[in-house]
Amino acid sequence: MQVYLPEDLYRSVKELGLPASELLQEAVRVEVRRRQILAATHEYLAELAAEVGEPTPEEAAEAEALVRRIVEHAKAAAV
Repeated sequence: MQVYLPEDLYRSVKELGLPASELLQEAVRVEVRRRQILAATHEYLAELAAEVGEPTPEEAAEAEALVRRIVEHAKAAAV
């Protein structure tokens, strides 16, 4: 397999002496794992919806509000 890097990125990798092959392997591993987790999440949510039904608009809005509060709390804690 060959991988193309734009000229500017190739130059940066070379200038910094980065191990391109190792970096690319790790990036691909991370992306493959991310997509596997995403697919498993979609499968789980489909099974859950089949079991208990789709959430109502009110339930979805409540869940979104909860997620927003969690994200805001995490951001505040990271500062």
